Amino acid sequence: MLLAIDCGNTNTVFSIWDGDSFIATWRTSTEWQRTADQYYVWLSTLMNFQKIDVEIDEVIVSSTVPRVVFNLRVLSDRYFNCRPMVVGKSDCALPQEARVDEGTTVGPDRLVNTAGAFDKFGGDLIVVDFGTATTFDVVASDGAYVGGVIAPGVNLSLEALHNAAAALPHVDISKPQSVVGTNTVACMQSGVFWGYIGLVREICARIKAERGVPMRVIATGGLAPLFQQAEALFDAFEEDLTMHGLIVIHRFNKEIT
Repeated sequence: MLLAIDCGNTNTVFSIWDGDSFIATWRTSTEWQRTADQYYVWLSTLMNFQKIDVEIDEVIVSSTVPRVVFNLRVLSDRYFNCRPMVVGKSDCALPQEARVDEGTTVGPDRLVNTAGAFDKFGGDLIVVDFGTATTFDVVASDGAYVGGVIAPGVNLSLEALHNAAAALPHVDISKPQSVVGTNTVACMQSGVFWGYIGLVREICARIKAERGVPMRVIATGGLAPLFQQAEALFDAFEEDLTMHGLIVIHRFNKEIT
């Protein structure tokens, strides 16, 4: 039984894979101070609550927060008696190595999204991930990550507006009824919503023009369906793309050992 862990800047997702499907998924806030013991108490409590009686004997981790990895390693060793695969480390192979400038470190989440997207859709893709940052990952025809774009995340932009301008409130992102707002909240929502519509469309168009080949746009992340409401920006939406990518990478490593 495999425990797949995706640790992002804001949230960490734990999923149990039984070889055919995910039988449970839980989400918690990312806190680097959290110990291995705290992780285990939280995880075992949820497993007991949902009456999930399985023996986890393998773990794979993708983390954009390096300080979290140590305690996740301890969790794997102490409670599951295994050494975890950690995406981005030398002992965790990728189906295709990234082709980027020498010395460049690619975020594990981007490598995992690339593996997951290529497995589902093939090559020549743009993967748009709406997370803490909004990232655009370019997947070549052979499945290699070949670069991308990083923009501020939607909620990060809203938080920056709220923090930098005393008169502007904190608002939730939603599709506005009209482009021109008639109150402060509507004005902010319109600026962010339609601004990101334009950002995604323009960046994807420029990537396609630069690559010179037909490309499909795959979206992931919680806010992707919101933006798809307004415009046909994406060819597909995959909510669990990152977790699927972890399974692909784990399977690849098992096959070559």
